[in-house]
Amino acid sequence: YGNDLDQLDHEAAEVAQVVSGVAGARDVQLQAPPGTPQEAVTLRDSDLRRWGLNPVGVLDAVHTAFGGEVVGEVYQGNQVFSVRTILDPKQRRSVDDIAALPIRNDAGIYLTLGQVANVYETSGRFSILHDGARRVQTITANVSGRDVGSFVADARRQIQQKIALPAGSYVEFGGTAEAEAQSRRNLILHSALAGLGILLLLSIVLTNARNLLLVLVNLPFALVGGVLIVLVTGCTLSLGGLIGFVTLFGITLRNSIMMISHYEHLIAEEGMTWGPETAIRGAIERLIPILMTATVTGLGLLPLALGSGNSGREIEGPMAIVILGGLITSTALNLLVLPTLALRYGRFEKAED
Repeated sequence: YGNDLDQLDHEAAEVAQVVSGVAGARDVQLQAPPGTPQEAVTLRDSDLRRWGLNPVGVLDAVHTAFGGEVVGEVYQGNQVFSVRTILDPKQRRSVDDIAALPIRNDAGIYLTLGQVANVYETSGRFSILHDGARRVQTITANVSGRDVGSFVADARRQIQQKIALPAGSYVEFGGTAEAEAQSRRNLILHSALAGLGILLLLSIVLTNARNLLLVLVNLPFALVGGVLIVLVTGCTLSLGGLIGFVTLFGITLRNSIMMISHYEHLIAEEGMTWGPETAIRGAIERLIPILMTATVTGLGLLPLALGSGNSGREIEGPMAIVILGGLITSTALNLLVLPTLALRYGRFEKAED
């Protein structure tokens, strides 16, 4: 954004050059580049007064001849077609054709446009963009091989280091980058609120704080698998990846609750004594439900993960990859490590009569 058009074009060109050097930048271009060739018509006031011509009438004639003017409509059934008056293409090919446009004054005298105006070729702007009454020059770019968030952070840092913008001019990032950043902030905020609510509910349901921590200890198991598969596959941690982690935490938390609550059931309802035998039995009895959850989820997400590079799967692809990787580690560790931790740190008591 800026006030002076020439200075704005110069700064935009510098920003575009810097953005082109950022890793992952593709198809960098100015939306309204300066230097667009055009024909200019400058009226001479003295000649207009001598011939008794109205400047507005002359410019209207030029607009009608070379830009066209709607003079009526034609109806065909329920369709309406505009009728436009414009010069034949053979008569509007060059500057000489524009200067040769006949103009008639109020006295009925015909003269050419070149007799009352200077017609010449020059360079200008195809359009002058505005946003909120501010002049703006837009630089667009596609991102390939990396996530949009890190690309924007890198581009912002390089622009601040390499370009000194004058007072009144500033750079603002928008489009997909801004939308994704806002979605990421909303996702983190809402997930944090939901996680707080889940902790409150679990603290009410579970018998003691130790068992609550045992339920939560499986979350890092899922995180490890998700991070590892992101590193192995070279997938970027985009918005889809964050959604995958949130979904993965929900599945993992469910498996942990199934395991710990079943231990409590064996002790409180079936009267077993807490020890290695009870820990093994509880793990065996929860084996099929946990494996079925992981298997069904994995089979459903496998097509999305395999086609993650296809167009239109920018969200679903990374999400599926993260969930699959996390399911592998969380399921294995849930069945092997969690019973051991529960045996060492868990506290399960029989129900009082």
